[in-house]
Amino acid sequence: MPVFLTRLTWLLFAASVGLLVWGPVPDWAQGSILHVDGLTRIMAAVTTFVSGIVHSFSRRYMAGAKRLDGFFARLFGLMLVVLVMTAANHLVLFAAAWAAMGWLLADLIGHVRGWPQARAAARVARWHFLGGSALVAAALGLLGGRAGAWTIEGAIAALPALSTSVVATAALLLLVAAMVQSALVPFHRWLLSSMTAPTPVSGFMHAGLVNAGGILLARFAPVVFELSAVMLAILVAGAVSALLGQAWMLVQTDVKRQLGTSTVAQMGFMVLQCGLGLIPAAITHLLLHGFYKAYLFLASGSAVTSTKPPPREAAPSSTASTAVAWASAGAGGLLFAVLTGKSLWSPDSGALLILFVVLAVLHATRTVVRRAALSATVRLWAVPALVLSALGVYAAVYNGVSALLAPLPGAVVHVPLTPLHWVVAGLFVAAYVATERGWHRASPRLYVALVNSSRPVPTTLLHRRDQYNAY
Repeated sequence: MPVFLTRLTWLLFAASVGLLVWGPVPDWAQGSILHVDGLTRIMAAVTTFVSGIVHSFSRRYMAGAKRLDGFFARLFGLMLVVLVMTAANHLVLFAAAWAAMGWLLADLIGHVRGWPQARAAARVARWHFLGGSALVAAALGLLGGRAGAWTIEGAIAALPALSTSVVATAALLLLVAAMVQSALVPFHRWLLSSMTAPTPVSGFMHAGLVNAGGILLARFAPVVFELSAVMLAILVAGAVSALLGQAWMLVQTDVKRQLGTSTVAQMGFMVLQCGLGLIPAAITHLLLHGFYKAYLFLASGSAVTSTKPPPREAAPSSTASTAVAWASAGAGGLLFAVLTGKSLWSPDSGALLILFVVLAVLHATRTVVRRAALSATVRLWAVPALVLSALGVYAAVYNGVSALLAPLPGAVVHVPLTPLHWVVAGLFVAAYVATERGWHRASPRLYVALVNSSRPVPTTLLHRRDQYNAY
């Protein structure tokens, strides 16, 4: 079964790529049950690719494990459920696929039945997913019942006839469901408590399944974008998780927990981009973060040793390195604006996205140019060139995703900037300055507060090394 399902997964990936690049969408996939559009085609290719990698990795990693056939059957079934969810047009089918996705994922988190900690982690995740599924069902039931249409297209088409209270209630229910699935604050503990899951499950979960919150907001963008107050709520929810997740990551000593808190931050930033009305930016972030995080989780074992790692030497800061970092950040923002057609001076959410790009390039460049292992020539010239080249690839992916999502209702909403948007921008700048200055290390009170607030559920923690080898 592992061999058969792995090969079948790669076959589905090949079909998904064909549908993405060449295919016309078949007629049977354009009805009231299923509707294959640009979002479906993108997510089908990404989901099957990551799943293929995880299936292939699991054949070696899980060799000799108990209930191996059941593990692969659930892993394959989880991929199929995600494909159905992204293609579902009927509201009941979408809600059912969402619930099945959570149930299968919780079961995989608790795959090692002999660990009380794994069973506890599965319970925590299952209760969260049950709550999220109930929220999705309530939102879709409300929309379908009031609209008199039980397809996503029909419910969206009927939005102008629905009352503000109905739209606001449905939008807020969908937002909270997305926050639960993507482990945003205050629903992050299920993700941080899931480290007992086999590493392939963690890779698939962090690379794809937590992204379902963004898919939910993208699929129902006309609903959640109907009211400016809801969009501001999405912005705040994403910003809080992005900032807290990044702060938590700085104080973790466990490799997988570092990756988990990083996922909280990245999912927060993805939702923040949805709150800016930039669905293509959120989906692009989802794709690139998913690929990178899958690699990090599947390679996490190589980072675990029983010896204390040597301290990383930092190159002395110089005027040249500082100038190169700032010049790279400015050039990166300008390059992204030119390649994507964003305006640096337009008072809308596009300008805020450029600011975040500048901060990301500045952080990446300064991090690398301070590595003493690199020669001065490489640090000052090759690194900026590499960072800007990577930014060009990001812009190209962004443009491709934008083209595929262009027919999607509400894919891009030009949100005028408000004082709250500028407050969020100021907080991100302040967080960057605090990180650079190491305030989380200089203040014991802040350090302890960050460690305590990022702790998983205690019953999910393994305290003895021999417990890892028992199963």
